[in-house]
Formats: sequence, C-alpha cells, structure tokens
Amino acid sequence: MVDGEILKKILLQVEKPARYLGGEFNLPDTDKPCDERVCLCFADKYEVGMSNIGLRILYHMLNDTDGVVCERCFAPSVDMAQELRKNDIRLFSLETRREFFDFDIVGFSIGFELAYTNVLYMMDLAGVPFRAADRGEDCPLIVAGGPCMVNPAPILDFFDAVLVGEGEVNLASFVALHRECKKQGVGKAEFLRRAALLKGVYVPSVGGKVTRAVVKDLDSAYFPTKILVPSCDIVHDRSTLELFRGCANGCRFCQACFYYRPIRERKKETLLKQAKELIINTGYEELSLSSLSTSDYSQLKGLVDGLKEEAEKENVKLALPSLRLDSFEAEIYEDTKGASLTFAPEAGTQRLRDVINKNVGEKDIESSLKAALAHGVKNVKLYFMIGLPTETEEDLKGIVDIVRLVRRLHAEYGKSRIINITVSTAVFIPKPLTPFQWEAQIPIEEMYAKQDYLKRELKMKNVKYSWHDAKASVIEAALARGDRRQSAVIERAYAEGCVFDSWNECFDYDKWIEAFAYCGINPSEYTGAIPIDRDLAWDFIENGVTKKYLLKEREKAYAGITTPNCIGKCNGCGASKLGGCFV
Repeated sequence: MVDGEILKKILLQVEKPARYLGGEFNLPDTDKPCDERVCLCFADKYEVGMSNIGLRILYHMLNDTDGVVCERCFAPSVDMAQELRKNDIRLFSLETRREFFDFDIVGFSIGFELAYTNVLYMMDLAGVPFRAADRGEDCPLIVAGGPCMVNPAPILDFFDAVLVGEGEVNLASFVALHRECKKQGVGKAEFLRRAALLKGVYVPSVGGKVTRAVVKDLDSAYFPTKILVPSCDIVHDRSTLELFRGCANGCRFCQACFYYRPIRERKKETLLKQAKELIINTGYEELSLSSLSTSDYSQLKGLVDGLKEEAEKENVKLALPSLRLDSFEAEIYEDTKGASLTFAPEAGTQRLRDVINKNVGEKDIESSLKAALAHGVKNVKLYFMIGLPTETEEDLKGIVDIVRLVRRLHAEYGKSRIINITVSTAVFIPKPLTPFQWEAQIPIEEMYAKQDYLKRELKMKNVKYSWHDAKASVIEAALARGDRRQSAVIERAYAEGCVFDSWNECFDYDKWIEAFAYCGINPSEYTGAIPIDRDLAWDFIENGVTKKYLLKEREKAYAGITTPNCIGKCNGCGASKLGGCFV
C-alpha cells in the first residue's frame, strides 16, 4: 500500500488532488472479510469515469456480493503520473491504495477506441507487462469490458479475457468462477480454459467464438440506489435512472443502436421506486433519465408525472433529456421555459435521412421546432454528421437550410426574445455491427472542405458552429475496424507519447501515423471500403444482430428505403434470440 505521508506530499503538487483520495459519501465497506478482491479501472480521468453508469452498477454490484471487495482506479493526469514515477510509486486503487498485484482481477472498462493507449499507460504505471503472454501466475488476471468489446481485436493481446456484453451477467460469473477455482487451487491457464465456457467471456489464448451476454429482465437486474457521491465535480454530477436498454430506431450509422439490442424496459413502478431511493440516499439536487432514445419509453408521460411529483416534494430538479424531433411532446416540456433542447436531424436533407434511416420528416422537424419555440425555448442545439454514404453538396447545404428554418420559426412563433443556435458536426466513422460497417470513410481533405464550407455558411448572428477533429476521426475509424496486428501499433503509439488521445489538447495525429508506418501498416487498410464477402475481425462474436440483416439494411440504404422502428413489430434483426426483447 502507498504510504499516506508520501501521498500527502505528492497531492500538494498536482491538479485536482481529490481525484486520488477516495473516501466519497456512500463508500462501501472495503474492510469486510473477503476471498476475492477486484479492481475496476476506467481508462480516463476520475471525473469522466465516475460519470459512467455502467461502472457504477458493476462497482456496487460486486461490493454487495458476500466475500467480494471491489475498488476503483482511474487514469491519473500526466502531472500525477510524473509524481508517481519520481517517487517510485506504482498506480494504486482509491479505496485502500493497493497496487494492482494485490488484486485477484483487474478489469478495464473501455468505452472509446482512443482510450486504448490509456490502458497501456495505466498498466505501465502499475508495473504490469502489456501482453498477456508475458504475465505469469504472480500477476492478477487482466480483463476488459465495455462498448469497445464490439470489436476487441486490436487489444486482444493485452488481456487474459474480454467480457463481451453486459457485466451484470459475465463479470459476475467470471468472478464467481475465479473464487471457486482459487479454493480448488486451480492455476491461471486452467481457470481461463474454464472461463472460456462462460457466456460473454472470450479468452484469446483459447480462441473460438463467444456470444454477447445480455440481462434479460431489467426489473430484476441489479441497480444501485445508494451510490457514491464524488468529493469533486464530475462530468455528470447527478443521480441517473436507466429507463431501458437497446434502441428500436435502427439508424444505420449507429453502433449503439444495434449493439445494445434486444430492447428491454424497466417498469414505471420500478423506476419510481429507484428514483425515490436515489434521492434519499445521495442528496443530489438533480435527477436525470438515461437511455438511447428516451422518447421510445412506453410509459414516459406517466413516469415523468410521477418523477416530477417526487422531485418537487424533495426540492430536486428533474433533468429531462431531449426528445426526438418527430416526438416532441409539449406537455412533458411544459415547464422548460428558457431551457435548451437538443435535436439531432443527423443529415440536412430528407433524401439522406432516408439513406441513414433517420425516420424524421420535414414536417416533423418543423412542427417540433414550432412547439419548442412556442414554449419559450431559447437555446437549440443541432447535431449532424458529415461524410455519410451518398452525401452530396445539396445534403451539406441542407444543414444550413435547417439553421435558417430555426431562425425563421423563432421569428414567427418564438416566445423568447433571442434564439441561440449551436450546430455540431461529427465525421462519419464506419463502425462494426452497423449496416455501414463495410463503407469507406471520406478522405481527410474532404472532411476539411466540408467543415470549411459550414464555417463560412453558418456565420450568422447567435449561431455557433463546432466540429469534431478530422484527424482524430481518421484514427478512431482505423482502430474501430482494426485487427490483432494493431496491438503493435497501439504499443508503438504509447511508446511515442500518445496518451489521453480522446482529449483534443493531447491528441497527436502525427505520432499515430508514425506508429502505423513503424509497424508497416497503412491506416487506409481500415478506413477504406471493405468487400462484403471478406471475413471481419469481429466475426468471432455473436452480437445478436445478424450479418444478413445488416446487409439487407445496407441495400435499403442505397435504395433510399427506410425501415420503420420495431416497436410493436419485429423487423427480424436477430437480437431477440439473445432474450428479453419486448417489441
């Protein structure tokens, strides 16, 4: 364990020392008797990781398991890393300041491809060899989970196992099996052979195929209501209710939509009970709702009414997420005067919205904006993508036209004196497990040209335009569809100083390009079009949605044919065979 006096001196030298102190309100009992000790790591800073609902669920789930203690570790800022190295201190957990080698299992939650070098950064600071093949019996099991497990191929060599799907299923069974094997005196290799038989657990040294783990019934699933309350500001500093998992809408560029299927809801009564407990147990002044598409929650009006009543009683603010453009409900937003609303048309024209299956029509956009503006909304945020398959100059011009429509409708219907419009564009990244997983990403020069066009055309009063970094989009695309050869690239990029790549001020494109070149790999191998008959690096994972369905959706995209959402009628994507789909 790290000496407390030395740590005090170190914390006087770094920014935001509360990141490394632990001791938050509602901290579980980490001194209880245990025979299994787990460290959950988040490959980003404390304020990002503590905002992650998945990490929160798994942390409390393990600590509520008899005989198991779970602690946390986040990626320290560069200044803290320098102090650790200077004082010859290895990276440690927050709760008891233990090193990684004092744990049975160290699990990394990885939500973003540009966090891959942060995993190596944390391993390096902990004194853990990067590659599983170089780690012996004295080293804890190093496992990975999170959204990036949709295609873990680029990082497989770094982990003893990867947990594909929902951790309430696979992490719980993985920990239970390890406890049993420890009692039997079973070594690491035999344990991993047995673990490879668990649902949602893939062991690279064993190989084979794996089926994504899914929680079938969210009402009976574990959900913590006595959660940690951080000692410093975090990104989402509030209580959160998870309404449901999955998405019925089928936007063809959206990985989350397909990856988190089947669609499963929590009952209104369950959510109201959880909300009441969260308010009592945390003291948070704000409660928010979480899902991929809150508008699709079947009992939304009744839930919001019940939550408002409870929130008003306890003087807590209910933070409602934005609804879809085609389902803006003025009644639900009747008390949001002066609030911001976020709309995501994604594309500037109806033709392109049909291509991507964004089932939002021109009339939907206009009627929703009228209702929002008439209710006093004065801040409108619009999200779009550029570089989508089949995009034309007319589609790009359509983004500008929608901004002009907002301004015109505000002049006619708006109740607020001014209207502030924020326009954000992301670059299309072809992601695994989407109908566009075979598509090419547009060249970087074209990204810049499209962004420059919008910069010029959106120079209007009270309009702010922001855009996603083109170079970061290229590297993200290359890693998203990467294979096992890329482990060498990631190692080289880290060796060259790449860390916190998802933070704009830290990202270094040239170092990544040099790393690819050093390993004899051209990023265009991964950003270019992929023949539909080629084996894909992530084909060893049964994710639920079938490749046949994705190809059918791709064909419909090029024909400009939309697929209705699957609420009330199954479209046959294949995810229901994993269990629990309510549509």
